[in-house]
Amino acid sequence: MVLNAIWVGFILVGFVVALFKLFQGDVQIFTKILTGLFDTAKTGFDISLGLVGVMSLWLGIMKIGERAGLIALFARGIDPLFRRVFPDVPRGHPANGSMVMNFSANMLGLDNAATPLGLKAMKELQEINPDKEVASNPMVMFLVLNTAGVTLIPTSVIAIRQSMAVSQGLTNFNAADIFLPTLICTFISFCAGLFVVARLQRIPLLNLPMAVFFLGFGGLMGGLYLWLSGLPADQMARTIGLIGSLVIISIIALFVAVGALKRINVYEAFVEGAKDGFQVAVTIIPYLIAILVAISVFRTTGGMEFLVSAVGAGVAAIGLPTDWVAALPVGLMRPLSGSGARGLMVDVMTTYGVGSFQGTLACIIQGSTETTFYVLAVYFGSVNINKTRYALGCGLLADLVALVAAVFVAYAFFG
Repeated sequence: MVLNAIWVGFILVGFVVALFKLFQGDVQIFTKILTGLFDTAKTGFDISLGLVGVMSLWLGIMKIGERAGLIALFARGIDPLFRRVFPDVPRGHPANGSMVMNFSANMLGLDNAATPLGLKAMKELQEINPDKEVASNPMVMFLVLNTAGVTLIPTSVIAIRQSMAVSQGLTNFNAADIFLPTLICTFISFCAGLFVVARLQRIPLLNLPMAVFFLGFGGLMGGLYLWLSGLPADQMARTIGLIGSLVIISIIALFVAVGALKRINVYEAFVEGAKDGFQVAVTIIPYLIAILVAISVFRTTGGMEFLVSAVGAGVAAIGLPTDWVAALPVGLMRPLSGSGARGLMVDVMTTYGVGSFQGTLACIIQGSTETTFYVLAVYFGSVNINKTRYALGCGLLADLVALVAAVFVAYAFFG
């Protein structure tokens, strides 16, 4: 119901704004909207079609791991933690392994690997869902944690900053100086998503496994920072890329090797799993196109710009600093469109400079928030869930917490 209200609101608000612009003399506004609708519909189809190959690859690899018993082993390893966070998922269920691998891929910034693993987890969660049209508690928790998930290293944002620094003639520019601020913000967002869903589902979080998780993750963040912070930006980017690639290839090699040792027909297992890739990719097409066209109307008509202007005027009226408002469009666009937010981030850095406070804040926001509408549309669409309950509200709340945290952390580090 919430997603339906948002969808209707985007289109109708966009239409009203377009009429207002038409009366002001913008006779091209409806042509722009129509062009945007056609372009985003094609984009949605292209994205879904582009997922076929990646989906087939990862579902094939996961099928090998499943038959080799590694997914079940992985699930047993994280069972003490997941039993607390996902109490409705049976112990040792394959969904546990798929979810933790999805979270791992997201933390490393490996989106191409994370999406198929997440879709597989949703399919497995749907198998134990008593109402096939309504999101179950584990589904809501998984989706909110996915949209608010921790990103250890914002590789693509660092690479874009470094490239733009070179084009703007900056020397000795450390594009990776957003590493720790981004990590702090994304962890705050993750905690917010976890706590609010746990409260709604009445899941107690004061227990030993959760304490070990938070202490262990805090130690990992500190260790990564101490190791990577002293490296030059280009060397850090190469190191990060090596870590991510090595982890993924090692997982593939491990699955294949164990499968071969157990005398499983690895090739047939891969093909069997890969067959599901096309079906899953096709299933999400209508859901993805639906959300993208609504976003297109709202963005093309200038609804986003109007909202930002109103916020800026309100902030100035109460006497608060307004430097951060220039980066606000990135935060507002990020839950709607990853590529749109990336474009706005680049625009802020172009306008104010890569090393400016506004440009730096835009990068922190981009690295610490997620495309919530896209994730919910694709993941729920893949298993034909129509009633998402409070998943969208909790996901957007986590995004809001990340945005607020980004502003405060940016002022603390760079203000």
